[in-house]
Amino acid sequence: MITSKLTSKAQTTVPQAVRIALGVGEGDEVAYIIEPDRVILRKAPKMRVNEPSEDPFGTFSEWDSDADRLAFANL
Repeated sequence: MITSKLTSKAQTTVPQAVRIALGVGEGDEVAYIIEPDRVILRKAPKMRVNEPSEDPFGTFSEWDSDADRLAFANL
Protein backbone atom coordinates (compact mmCIF):
# COMPACT_ATOMS: atom_id res chain seq x y z
CA MET A 1 0.00 0.00 0.00
CA ILE A 2 1.24 3.49 -0.88
CA THR A 3 0.40 6.33 1.49
CA SER A 4 0.95 10.08 1.73
CA LYS A 5 0.31 12.64 4.45
CA LEU A 6 -1.97 15.66 4.39
CA THR A 7 -0.56 19.08 5.16
CA SER A 8 -2.27 21.56 7.49
CA LYS A 9 -4.03 22.88 4.37
CA ALA A 10 -5.33 19.40 3.44
CA GLN A 11 -2.88 19.12 0.53
CA THR A 12 -0.85 16.07 -0.39
CA THR A 13 1.68 15.01 -2.98
CA VAL A 14 0.60 12.24 -5.32
CA PRO A 15 3.39 9.69 -4.91
CA GLN A 16 5.61 9.05 -7.92
CA ALA A 17 4.47 5.43 -8.29
CA VAL A 18 0.85 6.60 -8.51
CA ARG A 19 1.70 9.36 -11.02
CA ILE A 20 3.49 6.81 -13.18
CA ALA A 21 0.61 4.32 -12.93
CA LEU A 22 -1.90 7.02 -13.97
CA GLY A 23 0.37 8.50 -16.61
CA VAL A 24 0.02 12.01 -15.16
CA GLY A 25 2.52 14.81 -14.89
CA GLU A 26 2.74 18.53 -14.31
CA GLY A 27 -0.35 20.35 -15.58
CA ASP A 28 -2.47 17.21 -15.86
CA GLU A 29 -5.70 16.97 -13.90
CA VAL A 30 -6.93 14.09 -11.78
CA ALA A 31 -10.54 13.15 -11.08
CA TYR A 32 -11.98 11.81 -7.85
CA ILE A 33 -14.81 9.30 -7.98
CA ILE A 34 -16.51 9.12 -4.58
CA GLU A 35 -18.19 5.84 -3.67
CA PRO A 36 -19.74 4.82 -0.34
CA ASP A 37 -16.66 3.03 0.99
CA ARG A 38 -13.79 4.41 -1.14
CA VAL A 39 -12.53 7.17 -3.39
CA ILE A 40 -11.01 6.36 -6.78
CA LEU A 41 -8.31 8.61 -8.24
CA ARG A 42 -8.14 8.67 -12.05
CA LYS A 43 -6.51 10.74 -14.74
CA ALA A 44 -9.08 13.31 -15.80
CA PRO A 45 -9.97 13.35 -19.49
CA LYS A 46 -8.63 16.30 -21.44
CA MET A 47 -11.31 18.92 -22.04
CA ARG A 48 -11.92 19.83 -25.63
CA VAL A 49 -11.63 23.54 -26.29
CA ASN A 50 -14.69 25.38 -27.61
CA GLU A 51 -17.13 22.61 -26.79
CA PRO A 52 -19.65 23.97 -24.25
CA SER A 53 -20.80 20.46 -23.41
CA GLU A 54 -17.26 19.69 -22.20
CA ASP A 55 -16.64 23.07 -20.54
CA PRO A 56 -18.86 23.85 -17.53
CA PHE A 57 -18.26 27.57 -18.09
CA GLY A 58 -18.70 27.43 -21.88
CA THR A 59 -22.19 28.91 -21.68
CA PHE A 60 -20.88 32.12 -20.08
CA SER A 61 -19.36 33.47 -23.29
CA GLU A 62 -21.61 36.55 -23.18
CA TRP A 63 -19.15 38.03 -20.62
CA ASP A 64 -16.07 37.27 -22.69
CA SER A 65 -15.24 40.54 -24.41
CA ASP A 66 -12.31 42.95 -24.24
CA ALA A 67 -14.53 45.41 -22.34
CA ASP A 68 -15.42 42.74 -19.76
CA ARG A 69 -11.79 41.72 -19.28
CA LEU A 70 -10.85 45.37 -18.73
CA ALA A 71 -13.75 46.02 -16.36
CA PHE A 72 -13.01 42.98 -14.21
CA ALA A 73 -9.20 42.97 -14.43
CA ASN A 74 -8.67 44.19 -10.85
CA LEU A 75 -11.06 41.78 -9.12
